[in-house]
Amino acid sequence: MKIGYKLASEAFGPQELIRQAVRAEEAGFDFVEMSDHYHPWLEVQGHSCFTWSALGAIAARTSTLGLATGVTCPSVRYHPAIIAQAAATLALISDGRFTLGVGAGERLNEHVVGLGFPSVRGRHERLREALEIIRLLWQGGYQSYEGRHLQLEDARVWDLPEQPPVIAVAASGRASATLAAELGSGLFATEPKASIVGHYREAGGQGPRYAEVPMAWAADEAQAVRAAKETSRWAVTGWKVMSELPNPVNFDAATAWVEDHHIRQQFSVGPAPEPHVEKARAYVEAGYDHIVLQNAGPDPDGFLDFCAGDLLARVRALG
Repeated sequence: MKIGYKLASEAFGPQELIRQAVRAEEAGFDFVEMSDHYHPWLEVQGHSCFTWSALGAIAARTSTLGLATGVTCPSVRYHPAIIAQAAATLALISDGRFTLGVGAGERLNEHVVGLGFPSVRGRHERLREALEIIRLLWQGGYQSYEGRHLQLEDARVWDLPEQPPVIAVAASGRASATLAAELGSGLFATEPKASIVGHYREAGGQGPRYAEVPMAWAADEAQAVRAAKETSRWAVTGWKVMSELPNPVNFDAATAWVEDHHIRQQFSVGPAPEPHVEKARAYVEAGYDHIVLQNAGPDPDGFLDFCAGDLLARVRALG
C-alpha cells in the first residue's frame, strides 16, 4: 500500500505546490500526484502552472518522494513525442521516482491549441496511438509511426532511464481498463469501482493501481464543506460534464446548483479521522493499492499535520 498527496495545480501557485510537496515527504507520504491543466476548473481557484516544471523542482527538493502526473493528455495539447521526452527526463532527474499518469483529456485544457477537441471515440483512438508512440520511443533509436490521427517522423529520445517509468492509464470502464493493461503498466481511476480493477486484471494488468480519494479536512466540519463547495464543486458534475466544458466560466455556471449535501455525498468532510478512513476504505476494498488523498479543505498545512499525526497510519492499516 502506497499513499499519495494530491497537488492541485489549479488551486495553488508553483512555489506553494513545491512547498507542499516537501511537507508531504516530511509528513510520511510515499508520493505526490499533480494534475496537468492549462486552465483551473473554476475562476476562484486562480492558478494553473506548468506541471512539468514544478515536478522537476520537486524532484530536486526531495529524496524519497515519488512523483506522478494525474493525469496528462499526451495527444492534443502535447504530442506524445514531447511527453515521451519529458517523462524520460523526469525519471532520470528523480532517480526513477516518476510515474507517467495519462488519460484522454478534457476540453478545458486541450482546446487551447486551436485543434478542437475530438469525440469520445476519437480521443480514445488518439490515446492508444499516443501510448504506442511513447513506448516506441522508449525502446531507443530513431523511430517513425504512421497512425490514423498521430504521426512520428525520425524521432529519438536521447536521454532514457535504464527502466522506463510506469505508465498509469486512466480508466472508467472495460475498454479503458483493457487499454491500461495492453499498453500501460499501471491503472489510474477516480471511482471506487471494483469492476475497473477487475477488467484491468482480466486483460492481464499487473501494475500499480492508483485512485484519488476526495476529502475535505478542516478544524470545523461546516468550514470544510464551505471550502469544498467554493473551490471543488466541479467534482460533483461527473465525467461527461468535466470532460466537455471549455473554460472555468462554464464550470462556474454549470455548478451553480451545487448545495452542501452534494458536497457531503462526494467528499469525506470534517476534523475527525473516521469519515476519511471510511472514504479510503472503499477504494482499498475495490482493489487499489496507490491511494491518493485529495484534500479540498481550506488548510493544506493543517491537513498534512492531520495526516502525519493519525490518518496515514490508519489508511495504511486498511491494506
